[in-house]
Amino acid sequence: MPIDPSKALAAEFPVQRGEWGPDDVILYHLGLGAGFEQPTDAKELEYTYEENLKVLPAYGVIPVMGTLSGLDGLPGVDINYMMVLHGEQDLVIHRPIPASGAVENKKRIAEIWDKGKAALIVMETVSSDEDGPLFTNRFSIFARGEGGFGGESGPPAGNKAPERDPDVTIESKTMPNQALIYRLCGDKNPLHVDPKFAQMGGFDKPILHGLSSFGVVCKAVVDGALEGDVTKVARYQVRFAGVVFPGETIVTSVWREGDRLLVAAKTKERDTPVISNAAVELRS
Repeated sequence: MPIDPSKALAAEFPVQRGEWGPDDVILYHLGLGAGFEQPTDAKELEYTYEENLKVLPAYGVIPVMGTLSGLDGLPGVDINYMMVLHGEQDLVIHRPIPASGAVENKKRIAEIWDKGKAALIVMETVSSDEDGPLFTNRFSIFARGEGGFGGESGPPAGNKAPERDPDVTIESKTMPNQALIYRLCGDKNPLHVDPKFAQMGGFDKPILHGLSSFGVVCKAVVDGALEGDVTKVARYQVRFAGVVFPGETIVTSVWREGDRLLVAAKTKERDTPVISNAAVELRS
């Protein structure tokens, strides 16, 4: 049986350590295109220069990259990892992320949903420093061809964007070499740099990392709707809806809804969705 939910949900994993400093944060921001069009702009320098360096909340996905390695061999999960997609990302930022830090990452398989033709595996990692939880990631892995094991289908998608015009729209031009930079943050999947691997995955050319698009949209929201204040973001949820080719422009739309922002993003050139069912919860 490819999926054994009871065994997978009961699995225990060793605690892993993650640490970072200003150079790691700056590299991450460069991998999102920070400073690309206006390298000496004062607001962009806050992302790319160690003086007055601030940290995008989306950086919380980086210190846990090691917990995603070794997905093959998960207890109770015998699947074809060539058929796996990153479906959703849910990041809770318990406290603003410092420019330097160290955390212990504790991982578990939180949920497994039966989507019929696919299984949705939710991996949760809580990252804590000396003061307690700093951020929590929930990676939703969409395993095509692995559904039908008799489990529940899970809750419906939320965070639906309103039909009215967005309150804010931001365009973010990605760099042609953006995937080459972003991969140095820890995701070295050749799908993003090697044309042969991209063709094996069904793409004409390499695609940008989904988590790079995740960060680009986060930066667009912070800069365009929150006046650059990274500390206002308490949670950031997205569903990955499509791919970006390096060099394309991501258009982010934001709707203000009380204490949260609803978000959607698409490519400008092809008018195709990138991120949907997304929301940013604001810190009170």
